[in-house]
Amino acid sequence: MSRVSFDQLIEAGSHFGHLKRKWNPAMAPYIFMERNGIHIIDLHKTVAKIDDAAAALKQIAKSGRRVLFVATKKQAKQVVADKATSVGMPYVTERWPGGMLTNFPTIRKAIKKMTTIDKMAKDGTFDQLSKREKLQITRQRAKLEKNLGSIADLNRLPSALLIVDVMKEHIAVAEANRLGIPVFAMVDTNSDPNPIDFVIPANDDATKSIEVVLGALCAAINEGLEERKVEKIDTAASDNEEEAPARRERKAKTVKKALIAKDDEAALNANVVSKFVKEEE
Repeated sequence: MSRVSFDQLIEAGSHFGHLKRKWNPAMAPYIFMERNGIHIIDLHKTVAKIDDAAAALKQIAKSGRRVLFVATKKQAKQVVADKATSVGMPYVTERWPGGMLTNFPTIRKAIKKMTTIDKMAKDGTFDQLSKREKLQITRQRAKLEKNLGSIADLNRLPSALLIVDVMKEHIAVAEANRLGIPVFAMVDTNSDPNPIDFVIPANDDATKSIEVVLGALCAAINEGLEERKVEKIDTAASDNEEEAPARRERKAKTVKKALIAKDDEAALNANVVSKFVKEEE
């Protein structure tokens, strides 16, 4: 069974592409027809592509890897932030910081700077600064929080990118391609699908359309996370079962040693008493 229905996509307006004159010929395989000068996306292909992307994202989440959500356009910002937060994944909804992936160590340094400022506020160092220094540092902290706060816990490069509007986020796509990081993306009729690993042909301008597509993908990610939890519990239980005989054997040996030691001590005491009695006699 598909993760999203044809009717859900129709209702969300996912089938509406761009004007015919704005189209990218590479999107031809995903276009159903043209009506009133607007291209209509083949939603049967969209449903199939969502299922493919969902299966891959589920496996990524199940293996414990991270997916970075990216969308800086106004219609998608809040939806992406909410969906990414719901599955505990990092996201970028403000300006894409150039070199975010290709110069990741520098980005990590900026995040550490934010952490350092927080420590200064806690340990009292901040109170010793002048008003001007405090203001400068506070502004710097606010700027870092706005641009990098949502990726503060991203300690290593993400295993995949999930993008809304590949034309607007072309720098992110280029960086991911350069590093061999797979890209999942909603691709409209005016965009080039060739640099995208998992193309989801759909209207990337309508908030409802973005909600429906991301909702299906996040449900798959959540399933992967839940399965990972269950596997961890089962593995721990299995390990405990395997270790139980060994633990029992170790415990038996310890008890045996203690008994032997106790017997030796008793024998020693008996010898001492016997010797003492003989000396007294």
